[in-house]
Amino acid sequence: MTPNRQWLYTAIVGIALVGAWAATPARADDPVPAVDPVPAANPAPSDSGADVTPATDAPAPDAPAADGLIHLVPALAANPYRLEPGVRPYLHRLSISPGFGALGSEKLFLLRVAYNPNAWLGYEGTIGHNPSHSVQAIVHRFSAIVRRPLSGRFQPYATAGYGMTIVLPGRSINADPVTKNALAYGGGLEFFVRSDLALRAEMLGMTVMGRQQYRQGLVAYDYREETIALAFYRTLGP
Repeated sequence: MTPNRQWLYTAIVGIALVGAWAATPARADDPVPAVDPVPAANPAPSDSGADVTPATDAPAPDAPAADGLIHLVPALAANPYRLEPGVRPYLHRLSISPGFGALGSEKLFLLRVAYNPNAWLGYEGTIGHNPSHSVQAIVHRFSAIVRRPLSGRFQPYATAGYGMTIVLPGRSINADPVTKNALAYGGGLEFFVRSDLALRAEMLGMTVMGRQQYRQGLVAYDYREETIALAFYRTLGP
């Protein structure tokens, strides 16, 4: 096992354990902060005999919670790792997913943006950088994601896509950049920490195709891509 792959597996296991611990629901016997009752206001008498409704102060929409913080999602203030019951909703959801991992034996840093036009199908664009001492690569592709949404935190999926890989020779190699076609196929697993945040692990097979000097026809090279990432979800529209 290469050092890059060893630290990748260690990171996947560590993040999964931390996510599982953080997602543990609060116990029923945990103390609940007491809330002081608000005394009912007595309406002032009116000389005209008409009923007068007392004015009450409306709570400020951006008032801090009990922990002193202003939460962008108020529903998560009491339990930040709460997960909505039922099947995970993917319809009209946008996902931004930065991640890192390995392409072959070298490191890979990438950014993915995905949109789900319906519950079981999503479209995703990926751009990645594969640094190396002698040769670097820039990976960009367009993929389709197919899944069957389940209830619970774990959501598996399958994916396949096509893109281009730009190979950039380093200073030690006197050569021009080369662009090659690339096919990617595989699957992954999402672990939802809460309704809008998931940990994502993915393994792909990638076939890079192109012409090579002094050889006839296309030459194909197979690589394995392994990544872990965060996935930030937002719903578009009502």
